[in-house]
Amino acid sequence: METLKYFLYLSILLGWRVGNAQTDSLWNPIPQIKISGFLDIFYAYDFNNPETSNRQSFLYNHNRHNEFNLNLGYLKIGVTHPKYRANLALQAGTYVNDNYAAEPGLLKNIFEANIGLSLNKKNNIWLDAGIFASHIGFESAISMDNWTLTRSLLAENSPYYLSGAKLTYKPDSQWEFAALACNGWQHIQKISNNSLPSFGTQIKYTPSDKVTLNWSTFLGTDFPDDLRKMRYFNNFYGQFQINKYLGLIAGFDLGSQQQKANEPPFDQWFSPVIIIKYTMTDKWAGAVRAEYYQDKTGIIVPTNTENGFNTSGLSLNLDYSPSNNILCRFEGRWLKSQDQIFQQGDNLTENNFSLVTSIAMKFEK
Repeated sequence: METLKYFLYLSILLGWRVGNAQTDSLWNPIPQIKISGFLDIFYAYDFNNPETSNRQSFLYNHNRHNEFNLNLGYLKIGVTHPKYRANLALQAGTYVNDNYAAEPGLLKNIFEANIGLSLNKKNNIWLDAGIFASHIGFESAISMDNWTLTRSLLAENSPYYLSGAKLTYKPDSQWEFAALACNGWQHIQKISNNSLPSFGTQIKYTPSDKVTLNWSTFLGTDFPDDLRKMRYFNNFYGQFQINKYLGLIAGFDLGSQQQKANEPPFDQWFSPVIIIKYTMTDKWAGAVRAEYYQDKTGIIVPTNTENGFNTSGLSLNLDYSPSNNILCRFEGRWLKSQDQIFQQGDNLTENNFSLVTSIAMKFEK
């Protein structure tokens, strides 16, 4: 609470400074400062009635059974200028407790903390460093930005955030290229005794406002030097607005990791997903999702079962937006695994069905 209090004091002070400054020869032009926030309150009911409120180990959003809770809330200060930019956001919620469990101390409460510098006169080459959103995938931790309430299996089990440096080049309105060096597969603090940084790339092509094509990669290791197993990962997706009402996202993840330190062979995992969204009116929309995730050897989702994490799923989503900054959502989701991996009371089963509802709001000043 003390950290949040000081953060609010700083927000008010900076807002006053910008509001009262008319000219400042040091900045020329004066940087713009924006204060924003987000809240996502949810209730979930798992029909398997697990013994504990934590539903599934491989889910990190809306992952509590039969209780009202905060999935994610953050408060953010953003600074923009033609030659530099910066963001600082503090967070709380069940998503933070689950997805940042390995981070020490107050690092868990950092949603974003980065500074960016323009490297050329056209301001289309930028270097950003710090903690920032991952370049992988079409879904983020902010539920209002996604087509479905809950996240896809491939999104939940690939990085939401990274800590490092990112070089971005945008030659025109259609193409965007990025190269990254980071502390590993979703780590703020680097793994002990790992001297090798991880790397990533991104190519995004947007030929029109109706089509986006993306290819993101990751290369690195989450092991100390003496046990080093290299991981290679690709994420592909295409987003298409077919007409005024109908949209489609198709995504595919493919990863591999060495079975033994510093030598082949490799274990692999993959995950396809398709989401279809239908916008009925300005206030109402629906979406259906079909997905599959195969990780036989438990690289990403260990199950200690014969077939590993071999899971398919279907979900149906209904959205109501009474205003531009508020979104009310309801989703039914069914998951089916080849092995008994879902807790049902004090037993295990192959099936899982849940209902999740949420009210989310964004605000900015």
